[in-house]
Amino acid sequence: MSNQKQQKPTLSGQHSKTRKRDEKERFGPTQFQDCIIQSLTETGTDLEAVAKFLDPSGAKLDYCRYTETLFDILVAGGMLAPGGTLADDMMHTDVCVFTAQEDLETMQAFAQVFNKLIRRYKYLEKGFEDEVKKLLLFLKGFSVSERNKLAMLTGVLLANGTLNASILNSLYNENLVKEGVSAAFAVKLFKSWVNEKDINAVASSLRKVSMDNRLMELFPANKQSVERFTKYFTEAGLKEFSQYVRNQQTMGTHKELQKELQEQMSRGDPFKDIILYVKEEMKKNIPEPVVIRIVWSSAMSTVEWNKKEELVAEQAIKHLKQYSPLLAAFTTQAEVLSEESILKWYKDTHVAKGKSVFLEQMKNFVEWLKNAEEESACEAEEGD
Repeated sequence: MSNQKQQKPTLSGQHSKTRKRDEKERFGPTQFQDCIIQSLTETGTDLEAVAKFLDPSGAKLDYCRYTETLFDILVAGGMLAPGGTLADDMMHTDVCVFTAQEDLETMQAFAQVFNKLIRRYKYLEKGFEDEVKKLLLFLKGFSVSERNKLAMLTGVLLANGTLNASILNSLYNENLVKEGVSAAFAVKLFKSWVNEKDINAVASSLRKVSMDNRLMELFPANKQSVERFTKYFTEAGLKEFSQYVRNQQTMGTHKELQKELQEQMSRGDPFKDIILYVKEEMKKNIPEPVVIRIVWSSAMSTVEWNKKEELVAEQAIKHLKQYSPLLAAFTTQAEVLSEESILKWYKDTHVAKGKSVFLEQMKNFVEWLKNAEEESACEAEEGD
């Protein structure tokens, strides 16, 4: 029986089915790079042609495996060595961001190339963010012109949502900050970003990644001042952005003061110590009316208000008597509350708890304020 054993028959012309993934894997990194660079060079500076080449090529070239290579080429014209220099032993192309014209219109056109590519191949999104973070760390290795182009491009991509503002964390690299590279890059980037959107959109994006209060850190520690920041960005044509940062710093200072005051009051610290602390903080250009508002808010937050409305007024008077020495220490030269503030509070900014009691007690006073305001307006008109 064993002598009669025959080999199993095979079908002539049999072949194994090659999957697309297997076809892609035949390309090594050098082959991938050469193919991309050669094709880009053939398209010339026509960025629409570049986009048309890149779109279908992902089906046969392994973009997923060679994401970093692909974006290195599109930005710098070839593979980047550590530090940001082009690898000498590799092919290069002039069809890239770094060799393009240094103007916003050109960078907007390149942004469209990246947008189309990432929309077509969604898996490239994370790789592209990693690429930009790396490029920002390599800034010192690029020329000033290359940095400017990258800054404008990044600003446009942040504006249209292709990139997340968290990539800007790379700019806080100690060496980049120390040598002024981060600040110079940020000026070009924010100018491009604000041009595409507006300051409110930029502020919203920064706030989402908790960077709205870190912008001063773009300068070395010994140069971090609101005045220096404002001057630097205003002279670069970003006055509105400078004002936004100034406002953020002011709000941050006020919040820190209020938080510390609330803690001191909760601990029951002596008023003399609290007064010394606040007066020291006022040297940071915090005006007296603002201090009064912060002291008032801090004092009001330290008490649990009675749920019975008829007892709230008595409780408030007792509480204010306790903190009157503290309030008196900072009411030396300004109105505690303006007419506008009182009327606004009466109309729509009061808290719900105990409101009926306070509003009823304030009714006559508010009416007097309104009448006095109308009389003043009439007198002014007669005087004209």
